[in-house]
Amino acid sequence: MPDARRVAAIDCGTNSLRLLVTDVREDHKRDVVREMRVVRLGQDVDRTGRFAPEALERTLQTTREYGELIAMLGATQVRFCATSAARDAENGDELLDGVRAILGVDVEVLSGEAEARASFLGATRDLVDTDSLVLDIGGGSTELVTGRNRQVGWATSLDVGSVRLTERFLGGDPPIVQEISECITHLDAVLAPVVADLEPVASVVGVAGTVTTVAAHSLGLPSYDSDVIHGSRLAVDDVRQACLSLVQMSVADRRALPFMHPGRADVIGAGALILDRLLDVLPLQTDVLTVSEHDILDGIAWEAADSR
Repeated sequence: MPDARRVAAIDCGTNSLRLLVTDVREDHKRDVVREMRVVRLGQDVDRTGRFAPEALERTLQTTREYGELIAMLGATQVRFCATSAARDAENGDELLDGVRAILGVDVEVLSGEAEARASFLGATRDLVDTDSLVLDIGGGSTELVTGRNRQVGWATSLDVGSVRLTERFLGGDPPIVQEISECITHLDAVLAPVVADLEPVASVVGVAGTVTTVAAHSLGLPSYDSDVIHGSRLAVDDVRQACLSLVQMSVADRRALPFMHPGRADVIGAGALILDRLLDVLPLQTDVLTVSEHDILDGIAWEAADSR
């Protein structure tokens, strides 16, 4: 891609640390490499308010490995963005200082609104010009954002995520009915007031690991296949059935699913419950969920390129 800028984007979430190296020119990008490691940076943050030492070390070790890959690939611009767990942790400076020492860049701790906007940009950059609601279910928080043609109309970030709710509610393996019921009650109390005044939603796009894993389950894939998942249009009823199936499984049974990332198996149940409740309370004018493999990581890269 002539005259392209090679950008490295890192998304530091509550559960995973992800890297995208991509060549960007004007309105086009060509991805060079995507990497994802489950580091569980947000381990116990909801309970303690602090990063656990072992979680920080896992995250910084992966950052070192990413730094070597970035240098080898010759990226000229590096952007490291941290989200929910970094917003919550009292000792967040330990992460910021560690990353700066390794990569030589400052960590951007995104606000919930900035996180939502990046998710929207990443998910919709290559979609048709239509009003859309993008939902991004992470480990520590969930972002909802509406807009059209790259312009955000409304955005919110909620402190409900797959890791946070697993630690708070779903201690059983598999979760017992009371645990699931208490989690649903909490979710409905959080979600319903937020979406009560939303205009009817004609198009809903789901992004990030919870949604793509539920999609793989709904599609009955024999292995995780990004090409099949990206752009898939799934009946909302089928998605909700897949969500409830996952939350009732044991961790061992989830891990045995051929498309399941092992680092997601213990928290996917809570993520699936969030998706199920969103699809129930949102004022949908569609019976289809569109699934995108492009998300906040792509948005971080686009924003980096656009800022130059």
